[in-house]
Amino acid sequence: MLNGIRIIEFEALGPGPFAAMHLADLGAEVILIQRKGGAANPAKGASRLLDRGKRSIALDLKEAGDLGTARALIRSADGLIEGLRPGVMERLGLGPEAAQALNPRLVYGRMTGWGQDGPRATLAGHDLNYLGLSGALFYAGLPGQVPGVPPTMLGDIGAGALYLTVGMLAGLLQARETGQGTVVDAAIVDGAQHMMALLRSMGAGFDTGARGRSLLDGPHWSRCYACACGGYVAVQCLEPKFYRLFLDRMGLAEDPDFADQFDPDRWPVQGARLERIFATQPRDYWAALFEDSDACLAPVLTPDEAARDPHMVARGHGPGSALPAPRFNGTAAVTQPAPEPGQDGAAIMDELRERGLL
Repeated sequence: MLNGIRIIEFEALGPGPFAAMHLADLGAEVILIQRKGGAANPAKGASRLLDRGKRSIALDLKEAGDLGTARALIRSADGLIEGLRPGVMERLGLGPEAAQALNPRLVYGRMTGWGQDGPRATLAGHDLNYLGLSGALFYAGLPGQVPGVPPTMLGDIGAGALYLTVGMLAGLLQARETGQGTVVDAAIVDGAQHMMALLRSMGAGFDTGARGRSLLDGPHWSRCYACACGGYVAVQCLEPKFYRLFLDRMGLAEDPDFADQFDPDRWPVQGARLERIFATQPRDYWAALFEDSDACLAPVLTPDEAARDPHMVARGHGPGSALPAPRFNGTAAVTQPAPEPGQDGAAIMDELRERGLL
């Protein structure tokens, strides 16, 4: 889908590399600039997957010749992605102003947790910190419980990398129409705060400032339950018609305790009842009971179990898979393995020379 688009990525950790991988999955040519002789990446075993589909060149950006190569790559590119602390790229002479002086149509993507400005902009932080400050973590748990630790995909990927991807695509569309690039300031705190718009839009009449009393974080019909085997099921039958189906399968359709679905004062008692009921049978019993139902119950699977689930298998997933998404009709998802650090350097240099950029 993005054939003909070239993205230059400066090596970093986490959401920036994920966004670059996402663009590569969509067909963009991504050239990863890795640190020449840099220290081993402590997360390298995990991050190799994020390098798939990319080409690699190793540069020392403090060396004049390699810095010149980086500038040549910028002149050749449609977009750039960096995930360093604010000010680092400027000190290298590769900040947005300098880069767009080389290439006015460049879309310059910046991935941080706190953003490019504000009191915390230069401070360290991680996924959980950004979710906490944005207000999103407030909803990660029931009343009386310490907020849970959501999967890092909520902040780093959902609120970070995917917002950067969308921003890059919007910038590329603008550059195509006007010839003018832009700077994309993708901050996880911004994305997390923005994502809460859905919860707040659905919360009319509910208290979104109190844990356990907003529409999706407190109801007995919107939570996980422990089962007799130690496994869990996830229930979220929001719409009344699905709630009725849920009660019917549970044998509770005529139980007066469950008559009022949307009364926050009753949710704790209703939830306690369901806790006792789900604890009487193993997870797979409940999964089978709701297998063909619109009652919105699913088992909480381990990653290994998910790889064997019939639906996931039918979608093409398997052990350790991370298939490109979204999908497009008539287009097969094809990815190349991650390159070794610097493996494409000679070929990339030759291409720059052929284009008169070196």
